Amino acid sequence: MRGLAAGLCLLAVSCSKPIAYRANDLPPGIVELHRPIFAGRGTELRGAHQGTTLQMAADFRGPAAIVVQGNDVWLHDFSIDGNRAALEVRQGLPPYDRSFATFTANNGVMAVSREAVEIDRVGFRNIAGFAILASHVAHMRVRRATVEDSGSRNAAGRNNATGGILFEEGSADFSVENCTFRNIFGNALWTHSLYTSPRNQRGVFARNRIDIAGRDAIQIGHATDLTVADNVASHIGFPADAEDLENRAIPVGLDTAGNVENTAYLRNRISEINGKCMDLDGLHDSEIRGNACVNRKPPAAYPLGNYAIVMNDTNPDMRTRNIRIVENRIERPVFGAIFVIGERNLIARNLLLDLNTAQCNQNIAHYQCNYAAADPHILEAGVYLGRGAERSAPARNNIVEYNLITGWGMKTGCVVSAPGIPANWNTVRGNDCR
Repeated sequence: MRGLAAGLCLLAVSCSKPIAYRANDLPPGIVELHRPIFAGRGTELRGAHQGTTLQMAADFRGPAAIVVQGNDVWLHDFSIDGNRAALEVRQGLPPYDRSFATFTANNGVMAVSREAVEIDRVGFRNIAGFAILASHVAHMRVRRATVEDSGSRNAAGRNNATGGILFEEGSADFSVENCTFRNIFGNALWTHSLYTSPRNQRGVFARNRIDIAGRDAIQIGHATDLTVADNVASHIGFPADAEDLENRAIPVGLDTAGNVENTAYLRNRISEINGKCMDLDGLHDSEIRGNACVNRKPPAAYPLGNYAIVMNDTNPDMRTRNIRIVENRIERPVFGAIFVIGERNLIARNLLLDLNTAQCNQNIAHYQCNYAAADPHILEAGVYLGRGAERSAPARNNIVEYNLITGWGMKTGCVVSAPGIPANWNTVRGNDCR
């Protein structure tokens, strides 16, 4: 391994006078940064046995505390304090034609167009941008990282999606495993690409724990061949006053965006969701199996509460079809369990329990149960077979079978077809409605 390039400054030592230190080793204690550390090819950067914290100074200038400038880089066993109180920039999302890597500063670690980067046992706290921002990377692994108290706001004081770990712009063959996220203002873990960019592909998000995320716990955006498995998330969409309502960014446990296929959401457990458990916007030819979505409090505790699972089709290049939603457990959503559009989807052997805690259409005024005049029964159904979402996509040739569906009004309203969807367009059989 080559030694780390000069550029570190110890607390109370000017960065204009680079210090000497043993190759690859960070010094113990607090290391104040006024500019980034650049990790070149073949660098191993490790913290001291006694502990090392890289602290971004109030006058820090640069894209990230550590900028990966070469391939084959290994970062491990140290912490980064992003000094969010001093470095937060009140801004919204980047314009439609700019990546986050060209827009968001003051990140923890940034890697752009690099390969074979490994981050292990690194702690991130008080990061104004993203803990890790990986743009068009390949073969990147993040393991046993901790991200706490991170993310910034927009001019209105709402979350601007920052704070967690982001892979964007056609990243491939990446993984985030066994990491912990606490009190993330925006999205905890996600992928994103511009519409004109390649999709992210062949990624794994597994066995991560997320507690308090203001926007989404996990979002899969514009991707193919991803696996999201065995993650545990709680308190999604809190604090409620930080939600980006002006941009209709309803919080989601497992979110989807863009054109996403050949992706699996498996055995994830999500609880206390002030929003949707899963938004399948853009998802097709994929599997949702063995997940649990559970709320335990009265509906008033979730002011942005919604359907548990919602299909959507914003991206023009996809069609909602061939989604298998099987053997999941949904408990106590504010409204129904699953909103279905498109064709050849399977909804089978799910436990859909204690649905419609808002008691639509009993508490009509309080919970806005009658918000859609064209679909008067949409919020009181367990499974709703709709006409479309962003565009016409009538529910046709779907199978809804052998589900246990319980809750307010579910004996008669467990599976409901929207006006204009004939009963014989879909197969509904063997459901236990109570």
